[in-house]
Amino acid sequence: MQFKRTKRAVNGVLLLDKPLGFSSNQALQKVKWLYSAAKAGHTGTLDPLATGLLPICLGEATKFAQYVTDADKAYFATIKLGTTTTTGDAEGEVLTTTPVSVTPAQFQVACQQFIGEISQMPPMYSALKYQGKALYEYARAGVDIERKTRLISIQNVAVNMFEAEIAQITVTCSKGTYIRTLAEDIGAKLGCGAHLIGLRRTETAGYILPQAVTIEQLEAMSIEAREALLLPVDSAIESLPKVVLNADASFYLMQGQAVWQSGKTPCGDLRLYDEQNNFLGLGFLQDDGKIAPKRLIQKTQSN
Repeated sequence: MQFKRTKRAVNGVLLLDKPLGFSSNQALQKVKWLYSAAKAGHTGTLDPLATGLLPICLGEATKFAQYVTDADKAYFATIKLGTTTTTGDAEGEVLTTTPVSVTPAQFQVACQQFIGEISQMPPMYSALKYQGKALYEYARAGVDIERKTRLISIQNVAVNMFEAEIAQITVTCSKGTYIRTLAEDIGAKLGCGAHLIGLRRTETAGYILPQAVTIEQLEAMSIEAREALLLPVDSAIESLPKVVLNADASFYLMQGQAVWQSGKTPCGDLRLYDEQNNFLGLGFLQDDGKIAPKRLIQKTQSN
């Protein structure tokens, strides 16, 4: 006889080192099961062939997951020059093979040409939705969907290694950047073609890969040890300005009311705390000078 697991109110952010072969949703469901968590969400899709940093928001932290999803990312990518594939990565079938006669200096110059705001075409083999279905579902059925280019930002491309047909780069970029497409575009710029053979996310929203834990490590831990790994709910939004409210303002804010706050208050989204430094949630400055609640945490949330 099987017993249904009791779901628990678990709150915090787990930094997972997503394994090879797992979809982001598979990794999420595994973490959710290990914590017996009632609610969980991930913060930006990683392809099954990609590994690395995947913040998992549990419980109250899911209210702020979008801020992590929208943050800039950093990736360590391995590119093979001279070969293009149907998917832009090692999973696809080979389309073209071209001899490679590229110097390290030429590769460096090609990479630098993609720094800045650029237009990028989302690949067919991606999780981007069209009429409710992921593009890769259409691609596997042999259907090509017309896509529009999107404006993305690449802050830096650093060449870590270049040897014969293999190059390793570190890319810092905005959300929505497809590193597979970048690899293909660099190959096209060099005239020899290229595809991605390895991808590892190393940073997002101030979180870094050395902080992350693997699924195998989680499985070997007690539930107490797993909970000790969780970062605070507000760690997902540490880049936002912090405002401490007095007791009266804290009370009325948690009732859903806009409140006055003495002193100069920054515009935009605000991290709000009471005088005991307990995190209350997100607010914003109204035109009338009051701070209005935007996304508050449950009163039972511990900090």
